[in-house]
Amino acid sequence: MGVNLGDLAIKHKAAIADFSGKPIAIDAMNMLYQFLASIRQEDGTPLKDFKGRVTGHLSGLFYRTAKLVSGGLKPIYVFDGKPPRFKEKEIEARNKVKKEAELKWKKALEEEKLEEAKRYAQGSSRLTREMVEESKELLSAMGIPWVQAISEGEAEAAWMVRKGMCHASASQDYDSLMFGSPVLVRNLSITGRRKVPRQNRYINVEPEMIRLEETLDSLGISREQLILIGLMEGTDFNEGVRGVGPKTGLKIAKEHGTLDEVKKYVKEKYDYEFEENIDEVYDFFLKPPIEKEIKRPEWRDANIGKVKKLLVEEHDFSEERVGRTLENMMGVIKEAESQKKLDKWFQ
Repeated sequence: MGVNLGDLAIKHKAAIADFSGKPIAIDAMNMLYQFLASIRQEDGTPLKDFKGRVTGHLSGLFYRTAKLVSGGLKPIYVFDGKPPRFKEKEIEARNKVKKEAELKWKKALEEEKLEEAKRYAQGSSRLTREMVEESKELLSAMGIPWVQAISEGEAEAAWMVRKGMCHASASQDYDSLMFGSPVLVRNLSITGRRKVPRQNRYINVEPEMIRLEETLDSLGISREQLILIGLMEGTDFNEGVRGVGPKTGLKIAKEHGTLDEVKKYVKEKYDYEFEENIDEVYDFFLKPPIEKEIKRPEWRDANIGKVKKLLVEEHDFSEERVGRTLENMMGVIKEAESQKKLDKWFQ
C-alpha cells in the first residue's frame, strides 16, 4: 500500500510520449496487483482461462507493456525479493483484509449487489509465486528486461535511477521517494479513461511526474525528514501516529528534525510510542539491501513464438489480438531504430 505523501509532493502532468526513449524502472509487484484487482468481470470474478487459472496479471502486463513500448517508453520491471522481517506484521494484516474482502464479496454476490461485489473482489486479489514466474517468462519472451531485487523492488528501482541506469522509477506508491528515487512517475498502469469508484462518471487519468529534489526544496526539508513524515503517517513497515497526516507530519518533522526528537514529541503530544524497531525501519529507507551486481538492461526483439505459446496455447488468449499487438509494438520499435540511424547519419 505504501505511504501517502500525495498532499506534499509537487506533481507535473505528463504523457507517455514525454518518456520516449527513456528507460523507466517499474515496480512490478505494484503493477501486477493493480491488474489483478482491475481486470475482472462485472461481478468481480477474475479473468480466467478455460482451465480456471487466473490470467488478469498476464493480460494487463502484456497489453499495458505493449502500449508503453509503442509510446516509446523503455520499461524495466523490478520484482520484490525477500521482505524485511519487520514487514511480516503488515503482510499478515493484508492477508486478513483479503480474507474479509473475499467473504464480503461472496455475500454481495448472494444478495446480487454486483457493484458492491466487484469492489470487495478487488480487495481480495492474491499474487502467487506462480503468477510472478509467469510474468517474468512473458517479459523475457517480449524482449523486456526485468530485475530481481534482494528485498524491496522500489528500493532497487530507486538505486537504478540514482546510478543513471534509468530515467525514473514508476509506482503508485510514494515510498520510492523515501528510498531516494530522484524521479517518480505515477499512473503508468492506469493511464486512460477510468470510472470513478461508486460514481456514475469517468475521468481521464494521466501520468504524473514528481522530482524528489524539487519537492524537498519546496517543503524546506531533507530526505531524512521526508522519511520521518512517512514514519509518522505509517508505512508498510510500521504503524503511524493516530491523528498525524502528511501536513501535520511536515510541521513536526521541521520543528523536530531527528527521529529521537520526533519520538519524544509524539510520546508527549499524542501519547504514542513507535515500535521498538523504528530505528531499524528508518535506516532501512536510507540504506536498504540492494542488488548492485546487475547488468545494464538490454531490450531485445520479441520472440513471437514464445509469447504465443504462453498466452495463446497455455492460457487461451486470442491469437489474432496477441499477434496484432506484437506486430504494432515491433513496428514502432523498428521505426524508432530507423529514425535513430537516420539521425546519426545527419550528425
